[in-house]
Amino acid sequence: MTKARKLHIKSFGCQMNVYDARRMADTLAPHGYIETGTPEDADLVILNTCHIREKAAEKVYSELGRMRRLKEAAAAENRRVLIAVAGCVAQAEGEEIIRRAPTVDLVFGPQSYHRLPGLLARATDGRPAIDTAFSTDDKFAALAAPTAAATRARGACAFVTVQEGCDKFCTFCVVPYTRGAELSRPVEGIIAEIESLAEAGVREVTLIGQNVNAYDGTAADGRAWSLARLLQRVGQVPGVERLRYTTSHPHDMDDDLIAAHRDLPKLMPQLHLPVQSGSDRILAAMNRRHTRSDYMRIVERLRRACPALALTSDFIVGFPGETEEDFAETLGMVAEVGFSGAFSFKYSPRPGTPGAEMARQIDEAIKSDRLQRLQHAINESQAKFNRSCLGRTFDVLFERNGRHAGQLVGRSPYLQPVQANAPQSLIGEIAAVTITEIGSNSLFGTLADRAAANMRPTPTVSTLVATGV
Repeated sequence: MTKARKLHIKSFGCQMNVYDARRMADTLAPHGYIETGTPEDADLVILNTCHIREKAAEKVYSELGRMRRLKEAAAAENRRVLIAVAGCVAQAEGEEIIRRAPTVDLVFGPQSYHRLPGLLARATDGRPAIDTAFSTDDKFAALAAPTAAATRARGACAFVTVQEGCDKFCTFCVVPYTRGAELSRPVEGIIAEIESLAEAGVREVTLIGQNVNAYDGTAADGRAWSLARLLQRVGQVPGVERLRYTTSHPHDMDDDLIAAHRDLPKLMPQLHLPVQSGSDRILAAMNRRHTRSDYMRIVERLRRACPALALTSDFIVGFPGETEEDFAETLGMVAEVGFSGAFSFKYSPRPGTPGAEMARQIDEAIKSDRLQRLQHAINESQAKFNRSCLGRTFDVLFERNGRHAGQLVGRSPYLQPVQANAPQSLIGEIAAVTITEIGSNSLFGTLADRAAANMRPTPTVSTLVATGV
């Protein structure tokens, strides 16, 4: 019988890292590893890293300093702890990680974690094991499936990777170098995974990829499927009640995918569609392959297809050469679109990307000022959208207990946290909730009849703007 050992995985960055971390745990479970919430009692600690921004990478080295002390404390107790660095920092820096942090036993990239059991066997002989090769085999087919118990413990919502890598080569981005070229999973493997998740109680599935709407996976008959067709098929899986997908590129929002927002009732009326800047000049410098007007036409078409649709986005401020006039165009776009939320970041030069070598790098003080002003505009837009939800009734998927006795926390169709007094039996279930109060980070409501959710209109951004709320 395999001796039980404890595993702790800490993930940084995107949803794909969350998914990857869960698949690592599933793959190690047959080898006797049981997940633990703290690194102090773990036999194996994996830092699953992100390389999108400089601070994210430096956080990893800071965390490795803590892991060194943890490892030394364990050795003093005659206990061996293995430290692994996974993900995009591992892919980008490889042996440099061992040089900077000799306490690390194992370094492997996002295309290598299906080989984790074998890599661990190599690392236990006292020499660091490094694997940052891009895999030519089917990584997902080689991964162990999660047990029903593990799936239930993770809740009613699940990410499922359907596409990896990116061919767009935006000049600020390291993804093509750390995740590789665009690759779509075969249809059958995705459906089999989702069927297994649904059987274990998952009710909401988010299809994820670095450029998910470029999905072109192959079905059993050899034909390529688009993301729209895949969404339609996933919606037919018994038990799956809600669908989402992220993250998308405006260049790949095709007619069928836009129509899916009209035709698929299970596809939630919320879409994350990064634009990065409102200035055509900066978009061109970023190699984004779309203009401001292209983006606005896509928004218009999406809202015609689904008037209730809410949009979120990503923005970068302080890209090389950005003027105050360029930045003003970004602020104008926030006001014009009426985003229900957005992520905003200061431009961070990443080694090896064209942006890092560009002239006219922006002073950090200017970046910070612009970020503060942009985030204020985004917060105002989000607050307006949230206020438009007051008094409305939504279907809410309850996920966990709240902080107060008798309170549950779930998500609205717009991904907003919703808190309501409800019985424990509703965890993992969908129930109608009437919104009675708007908090700083959450909506609060009371249970309502399910029929009410179907009768009450959902807020549209055009209504929000027209009423001035």
